[in-house]
Order: sequence, then C-alpha cells, then structure tokens
Amino acid sequence: MSIHPQYAAGILDGTKRVEFRKRPIAVDVTHVVVYATAPVSAVVGAFTVVGQHTLPPRMLWQQFKEVAGIGRDDFMAYYSGRRAGTGIAVGGVFHAEAPIGLWEDLGIARPPQSFQYLASDIATQILEALSPGSVRAYA
Repeated sequence: MSIHPQYAAGILDGTKRVEFRKRPIAVDVTHVVVYATAPVSAVVGAFTVVGQHTLPPRMLWQQFKEVAGIGRDDFMAYYSGRRAGTGIAVGGVFHAEAPIGLWEDLGIARPPQSFQYLASDIATQILEALSPGSVRAYA
C-alpha cells in the first residue's frame, strides 16, 4: 500500500492506528506492506489488519479522530465528494531495518497507485525481512 512518508511513520510509531482509504481492501487480507512514497520510495514496514470500517466520512472521523494521525481538514479534503470511506484498523507493526527497494530488492517494477495485492512468495519474503515493532492491538 502506498502511503505518504509522514503517515507511514505514524503507523510505524503507533500514533496513527487507522489507515484511511476510499475503498476497502479484500476481507481476507491479514497484512499490509507499507510502501512510503517519494522521497523515501521504499518499503518501510508492514502492519496486521484487525478490521475495516466503511462509513460516511463524518462518521469515520467521529469514530477514529483520536487515532487518525491526520488533521481534520486534510481528512475531509481526502474524502471530499465521497459518500463513504474505509478505515483499516492497524494491529501489530513491523519495521524494516533499512528501506527495501521495490525493484532492487523485490523485482517489482513500479509502486502501486494506491494498493496492490502481492503474490504470497513476495509477501512472505517482505514479512520475513521485517522486525516486529511494539505490538499494540487496536482498541
């Protein structure tokens, strides 16, 4: 999943406990690999998915504002004109000791626009290269 560096950092340091998207990911997804966009342009970690909540933006904000890791104005601008959005609840986090290059380390030609599903062998390779962070279950 492509995430701006400041939000990726918030997920990995535990201050951002939900990742907002315009549409849900597949219900069987258990882990999200975090690709920090430019200027980082690399995989920096991952997190376990402990739930998804698809709601109107105002309800999403009310439910998750304390753990959103984003300001209200930026949140509302992201969902401008949308009837619903999805909050992906973050469980345990995993950190890359050094950024993992998509092409150099994984053979992936280009980063996802928003997100993409990985082949299980690539996902396993990435997750095995990461270190568990402080695991905090979503509350």
